[in-house]
Amino acid sequence: MYNLAIEDLETKSESTPLVLLKLKPLEAELLPNALELDLICLGGLWTMAGYQRELASPNSQLLALSCSTPGTLDPNNQSTEPEQTTAERLLGLGCLWSILEEAHITVLAVHPDYRRQGFGQALLYSLLRSAWQKSLERATLEVRISNRSALSLYQKFGFEEAGRRRHYYPDTGEDGLILWRGGLQRTEFEQTLTQWLRQIESRLSQGGWSLQCDRAETTRDPSTQSC
Repeated sequence: MYNLAIEDLETKSESTPLVLLKLKPLEAELLPNALELDLICLGGLWTMAGYQRELASPNSQLLALSCSTPGTLDPNNQSTEPEQTTAERLLGLGCLWSILEEAHITVLAVHPDYRRQGFGQALLYSLLRSAWQKSLERATLEVRISNRSALSLYQKFGFEEAGRRRHYYPDTGEDGLILWRGGLQRTEFEQTLTQWLRQIESRLSQGGWSLQCDRAETTRDPSTQSC
């Protein structure tokens, strides 16, 4: 079983309400936000038409991590200009493809202003839980060899290096590492998911966040977990 390291964070005052994070399938009205986040984090990986195809595909699942607060939310989790209308802000994005017995994780992105708060862990957890719900056996993804923070995250979730694509990224010419994580249908993996969720919720709450997950895609008993 893999344990996620929970960093020491400054605990918010008990009088400060937690900001609700929503983790759910991406909806069409957030597509412009997804395109903007894609450009910031991924350099424009997909076009609007590409995201629309992903939404329409039965083999693709797009997840959105967002929050709704009055006014503007700054990176320190403080709301400003409360007189403005409440708006939903997209903070992170994840996507997987179901191919045969495999989950291919194609997107995992968190806005630069909101990194190192546990959002990437929440997205990756949700993608792996979705793969488990879909009875997929393995998960795979590719990552830049220089992206040490992403590699550390994936290793915490049990991914291991299985190969390398030489000069895979055309913008820099650097190699891409191929990572795999098996055992998604083993009996103990459900317990691992439960443990991950508790640790992620603890990490988020210390930063002033409360996680809410959508159960619309659940194919196994949703009463066993809150997400």
